[in-house]
Amino acid sequence: MASQTGSDPLRDASATPRQFISFTIGDEEYGVDIIAIREIKGWTPATALPETPGYMRGVIDLRGAIIPILDLRARFTGALTEPSSRHVIMVVNVEGRDLGILVDAVADILTVAPDAIQPVPELEHAHRAEVLNGIVAVDGRMVALLDLSNLLHAPILAQLDAAPPASAPTATP
Repeated sequence: MASQTGSDPLRDASATPRQFISFTIGDEEYGVDIIAIREIKGWTPATALPETPGYMRGVIDLRGAIIPILDLRARFTGALTEPSSRHVIMVVNVEGRDLGILVDAVADILTVAPDAIQPVPELEHAHRAEVLNGIVAVDGRMVALLDLSNLLHAPILAQLDAAPPASAPTATP
């Protein structure tokens, strides 16, 4: 049987159902592939790093591993989240690197048939559509499925690689 070129494995109707963890940021609901989730934990204040974009909250120590924390509200809208005990950090693995994303709350575990995932409509701001894999309607609500690689890719990962280790002493002139 010849393989089809241009097929989309996310929406391949013959594939098994996919699972996503959905979460909220304000009134919006998003989902990420459950396979990318390493851990979900309550908000922990982060140690800020110098010369990082506003959406990078800093780093936390997670059982000896230094995890950068990104504020998705700030990444999407520019408005910083005012974290409280109700906020959570979702530790995700993107291209072999663990990162924390600050969200308002975890909403649900979704099991979705691949053919139920709709393509992202054409948007005026095409760069925003690049962070989405698709959209799914679940129980009367719309869940935008995030593409973590595109969402967290080049600019953020490059800055994380360039940042000094959190425990490194700073030199004084």
